[in-house]
Amino acid sequence: MHYEELKTFVTLAEVKNFTKTAELLLMSQPSVSLHIKNLEKEFQTKLFLRSPKFLQITPTGEILYERAKQMITIYEQTRQDILEHQDSIKGELIIGASFTIGEYILPALLIDLQKDYPELDLHVVIGNTEEIAQSVKLYKVDIGLIEGHTNEKELSVHPFMEDELFVVSSNNHELARKKGVTMADLQNQTWVTRENGSGTREYLNHVIRSNGLKVKSFLTISSSQGIKETLINGMGLSLLSGSIIDREVKQGLLSIIHVKNQTFNRTLSYIYSPIMEEKRNVKTFIHSLTQKWPK
Repeated sequence: MHYEELKTFVTLAEVKNFTKTAELLLMSQPSVSLHIKNLEKEFQTKLFLRSPKFLQITPTGEILYERAKQMITIYEQTRQDILEHQDSIKGELIIGASFTIGEYILPALLIDLQKDYPELDLHVVIGNTEEIAQSVKLYKVDIGLIEGHTNEKELSVHPFMEDELFVVSSNNHELARKKGVTMADLQNQTWVTRENGSGTREYLNHVIRSNGLKVKSFLTISSSQGIKETLINGMGLSLLSGSIIDREVKQGLLSIIHVKNQTFNRTLSYIYSPIMEEKRNVKTFIHSLTQKWPK
């Protein structure tokens, strides 16, 4: 198996630059070129179209890219399985997590994992729900944690926690001072929210559509902290997970607007590619996750 050549090829396909590929893989640029030439000779095809201004993968290169990702994953899983003959859980586990989970929920589990499995190297990649689903699909992460839905049918999806969201604002917002707020009071408001592709934005869009709410304007910020700071400074409403706003509410920086006869709940899920199901580190993580938050 041409493991090093395939790893070089996959990296080059993703970063689209010979120099950067060489830097990432700690090798010389001529070595990168040699690896690609060896693969092109092996498969008797051009893998990239090259010019001084661009690097573009060919259709046959696209075919190899998808298979190469799988071959590298199988190789690394086999290596991990061999390590399983030793008593301890060790090696690397790459976890993809959407922002809400990665920044406010996952850290408590990471502390437990580090205590229970000190030889396990944990690496967390944070992105929005759509980005994490793609990372799982392309084997960039071993397992993903998402707060929204995914349409990737080849991924296995398992709920692990119910998450309650709240309408929140600055203490000076007119609705923060009003008693008996109803859904009608949420008409024609400015919403400070995450970007499209985020599970939180997807849920807000669902609430707006299902309740026929008219929106005055959206202010989009790809950071939960950025949203909170904007709210604190007096701009608009947001719909955020209780885990995100807990500290600011307790400190008196933000106000929860309780909407009459309404609760906002969603399911958090872990997702993985079936090829990862038997990977020991993934199984260990899932066990710890479900022990931490039993359904």
